[in-house]
Amino acid sequence: MADPSFDVVSKVDRQEVDNALNQAGKELATRFDFRNTGSGIEWSGEEAITISSDTEERAKAAIDVFKEKLIKRGISLKAFEVGEPALSGKTYKVTGSLVQGISSEKAKEISKAIRDEKLKGVQAQIQGDQLRVSGKKKDDLQAVIALLKSRDFGIALQFTNYR
Repeated sequence: MADPSFDVVSKVDRQEVDNALNQAGKELATRFDFRNTGSGIEWSGEEAITISSDTEERAKAAIDVFKEKLIKRGISLKAFEVGEPALSGKTYKVTGSLVQGISSEKAKEISKAIRDEKLKGVQAQIQGDQLRVSGKKKDDLQAVIALLKSRDFGIALQFTNYR
């Protein structure tokens, strides 16, 4: 039988983000302090979101509304990168993007953290935009999961395919 293993991934459920975006859009359309400010939120491409408003303050407030909806849907804010409001014509626009996958630098950083723990028989292999961690004992793998949850690598991590 193969050694126990699990995958470390950084993925976001697009449907949950879409639901959060729709909820934020409804709130921007109905809330009193956003009336007649031209505030709106929409997808601009596959992984990008555009927030627009008449003033810079309203644009920042709209970002906060969207972040609040993401949190309620169980999506880590580390998976959403947002820029600064920029004047585009008469409106301020903010572009944000979803962070999917683990970059090779982050994967190397995570695997180094696992190696530094010096758990016997535990290896981490980089497989594209994810990391496969395997070991002799399931207890060691659970210790690795606890270690990764306790550290901040700057990205949202999920653990899948635990066997």
